[in-house]
Amino acid sequence: MIEEAVKLEMYLPMSFPTTKERDYVRFLWEAFNTNTEHSKYQFAFLAYHMLAMSFVYFNIWQIKLIRRPQFETAMVGFSKDVEKNLLEASSPFVFSAVNERTVLRFLKLIQCDNGKIGTYAKLVDERNDTAHANGNIFFNTEEELAKKIRDVLRVVEEIQNQSEAIILDGYKEFLLASRDPEGRENVDDADQVGEILVKQFYMSASDIAFCRDFNIQTLQGEPGFPAMEALHLKLAELYPPDDLEEAA
Repeated sequence: MIEEAVKLEMYLPMSFPTTKERDYVRFLWEAFNTNTEHSKYQFAFLAYHMLAMSFVYFNIWQIKLIRRPQFETAMVGFSKDVEKNLLEASSPFVFSAVNERTVLRFLKLIQCDNGKIGTYAKLVDERNDTAHANGNIFFNTEEELAKKIRDVLRVVEEIQNQSEAIILDGYKEFLLASRDPEGRENVDDADQVGEILVKQFYMSASDIAFCRDFNIQTLQGEPGFPAMEALHLKLAELYPPDDLEEAA
């Protein structure tokens, strides 16, 4: 396998609410690895691109959860049926029902401008070119595939960097909503962090790194601060920097 390709793991969820979603992502990694090992680079690229688009869907899902009003406003122009499906969806993969070029427009909500989104869309076009039965083999060498992987990772890293503010907003909301151990979903701090924050928000290692660096003292004047601080410390304990780097 191309060594650089595994960097994408850092931006994909560390755990999933359903085994179906987890198995799907594993399947794509297996498809990428198998095709790379057998020099089927074009099919390896397709699998890798699907992983990258999954990252985009997870990112937009976080926008939907954390900035719901802005998300709803961004759906101007969608049909009522599509709007209803997106708002009521229980999985990020529902975004696959929307044209990929169109779904990229949601990234404007994390300050990705039209120029950047246009660049991201070009990768979609390149994927489409390789997926059609057009008689062409676009990637004949591992070097060609490696170049495309670097292009994909550059886009993913850029989108992730644009996501820091929204992830921190979501983390702050999580802490405020979880400050009453008796009234939240899980009394145990580790369960609340793992099941609600990490799993329900599809948190990646990179997302968790943003959360770990959150200045918890900004909440010191809030009621229930000790409980929030305990959750913050538990996050750091469960996901230390070294472990996140290994996961990536």
